[in-house]
Amino acid sequence: MFKKVTTGIATIALGTFILTGCSSSDSSDGVKLELFSNKSESIDTYKELIKEFEAENPDIKIEFNSPPEAETVLKTRLTKNDLPDLMSIAGNATYGELARAEVLNDFTDSDLVKTVQPSYIDMINRLVGSEVEGVYGLPYATNANSVIYNKQKFAELGLEVPTTWDEFIALLEKVKATGETPIYFTLKDAWTGMISWNSLGANIAGEDFAEKKSAGETSFVKSYDEVADKMLKLISYGHKDNMGVAYGDGNNAFSKGEAVLYIQGNWAIPEILKANPNIELGVFPMPVNNDPAQNKLVSGVDVLLTMNKETKHKDEAMKFIEFMMKEEISQKYINEQKAFSAIANVYQEDPVFEGIKGNFESSTITSFPDHYYPAGMGAENLVQEFLIKQDKAVFLKKMDKEWEKVENR
Repeated sequence: MFKKVTTGIATIALGTFILTGCSSSDSSDGVKLELFSNKSESIDTYKELIKEFEAENPDIKIEFNSPPEAETVLKTRLTKNDLPDLMSIAGNATYGELARAEVLNDFTDSDLVKTVQPSYIDMINRLVGSEVEGVYGLPYATNANSVIYNKQKFAELGLEVPTTWDEFIALLEKVKATGETPIYFTLKDAWTGMISWNSLGANIAGEDFAEKKSAGETSFVKSYDEVADKMLKLISYGHKDNMGVAYGDGNNAFSKGEAVLYIQGNWAIPEILKANPNIELGVFPMPVNNDPAQNKLVSGVDVLLTMNKETKHKDEAMKFIEFMMKEEISQKYINEQKAFSAIANVYQEDPVFEGIKGNFESSTITSFPDHYYPAGMGAENLVQEFLIKQDKAVFLKKMDKEWEKVENR
């Protein structure tokens, strides 16, 4: 799961821009390349890294573009044969679609592939499928779905990190009894419901669900009944306006102590700390099952670096990717973004992540289920609708129907 922005496509955000025509260009100032990103949280980080790259390479200018609804914009540009030179995008179904369209550079013979942890190469290759050979992206930063908690409130209420579903529910009941809000939800932004959905689905339906679904061996009706029930259970511990608060407002509310827990990805932590640098945060994997050994942390490729196969300036584009893949640059990125690195020998040491560090060390990790859903299915909107209407039977059938509709196009 990656963070998405829900404002209209035509809106231009934070001084970024959408280019038209050919992405790269030549000028008296040297070569200009467009870098396209789908993560609003990393805008400031990228701007600083671009300054550093341009200082080292004064003949190359990087024009940074991070529009709202970035995936929709990228797909539209694909149809217009106007892909950016460089892309920093999530390892999800959209990446798989671009790779299968054979519009991305193949990095198979690049030594950079060897610097990436093999498990993440395997993860993005599964998105592409066996029908297309090659490595069309370089996993860069990885993420994790977690339960973020306010350490001060945990101490005040005498709470301990739960390791089973029953312990988790008991904790939520205890918090509710004190008058505090147990979980802060931001379901006005549909994508935020997928944090819980993915943690539950990966651990209950299994990471091979998508493969089995496409093969006709299972369905949402058969495999997601318990997931749907637990989704409804969780939102009963939210605030009075679960469906009316957006992600940005939720970060601010949680930073002010308006809830004890926040079910989000690691990407929310820098935003919370911006709003309140003094808040003490901890994280733990959502305990989905009652056997702790069966509970895995959901983690995936949050950012991969790739390039347009047809860029007019392949050498310069590759130079930027090589710069980004340096261990010291990767370390800067994950430190600022509170992320994890896909590059070997680069580690996230922030103590806030102590509660999930063991999952990475022991490989008790599973991938995001929705990264393997058909692109364009709109699962987040279906889940949001379910949480409003709460009709499980209708919802699960609709998930199956929409999946098959997209696959059969």
